[in-house]
Amino acid sequence: MTQGEQRSPARRTVLGAAGAAVLGASTVLPAGTARAAEGGRHRPGFRSLPVPTVIAHRGASGYRPEHTLGSYQLALDMGAHVIEQDLVPTKDGHLVCRHENDITGTTDVADHPEFASRRTTKSVDGVSLTGWFTEDFTLAELKTLRAKERIPGTRQENTLYDGRWQIPTFEEVLRWAEQEGRRRGREIWLHVETKHPTYFRSLGLGLEERLATLLRRYGRHRADSPVFLQSFEPSSMQRMAKLVNSPRVVLLWTADDRPWDFVQAGDPRTVADLVTPEGLRWIASYAQGIGPVLDLVIPRDASGRLGDPTTLVRDAHAEGLILHPYTHRNENSFLPADFRRGTDPAAYGDSFGVLKTYLATGIDGIFSDNPDTALLAAKDFRTG
Repeated sequence: MTQGEQRSPARRTVLGAAGAAVLGASTVLPAGTARAAEGGRHRPGFRSLPVPTVIAHRGASGYRPEHTLGSYQLALDMGAHVIEQDLVPTKDGHLVCRHENDITGTTDVADHPEFASRRTTKSVDGVSLTGWFTEDFTLAELKTLRAKERIPGTRQENTLYDGRWQIPTFEEVLRWAEQEGRRRGREIWLHVETKHPTYFRSLGLGLEERLATLLRRYGRHRADSPVFLQSFEPSSMQRMAKLVNSPRVVLLWTADDRPWDFVQAGDPRTVADLVTPEGLRWIASYAQGIGPVLDLVIPRDASGRLGDPTTLVRDAHAEGLILHPYTHRNENSFLPADFRRGTDPAAYGDSFGVLKTYLATGIDGIFSDNPDTALLAAKDFRTG
């Protein structure tokens, strides 16, 4: 560690997360059979979650390599209300948890000479990328790789855990959630994103049908199931609405962005159009929420400082939509300029101050790489 201050989770959290060590790279979870009865006990659904809801962004990715069972376990042990997964497919059609299909920076694939010839250049959603991609590997091949920290220059402590975990399949995560739910006596909430769905459909690897099959198999396909589905492509959530009744969220990037499915379909609308009352009304016709980038809730000015809140929270709530903005992180490099402390971009800034400002807008939840920090801020907000 190169920073002068201690940046680890609280000791009790670390001790509580010690069980994550057993979920190592070679863990094979037993096939899950627990299901919620079709007409059984009352399940109150997403409106019963605490507000503000803390969603662990890719797990506790501020402390462990993202999208690993170790990251998910730590987030749950910290008390996160919901755990996020991003889904991409393998060559043989399995859904695995990676933020991107480009696994160059999040695995040790470059250290495997047997896969050197798989390095290639592709256009994904109009962006040229060179590296290794999940759709060029079978699941068995991906399981020979190990996960590593995505931003080691910022999160040097996380590199301690490089190589500890495999890439999990979504089915393994569902089994893990069942196992933890039985152990804790409550349902474990997941927030599941379809990544680049139009791109993968063009390859014959459509995500939605595969996801719906798994949701049905594990009893998470109903309106009151403990899961959110999400995508940056509205058509993916429209497709999911025809397959399952699970709650759906449309993710929104910057105002000038056009979702890739819009680009492919010739739809001229941008995110700026979608955050108008008319656009939000259209989203509410097939989804229950939106996940806007935080700058759509409170813009930053030219100097990087927070400005005045927009009307997005009020307008979305008027259409019955919940808001789960993204992403809170503790490090200075990710914070608005007026909440940074010192000159080290990897040091922690005034994270509680910025969270207080965001939560005061009335958002229903927030994605956080540091769920322990966000949970304390949410508690302060509720009792303040």
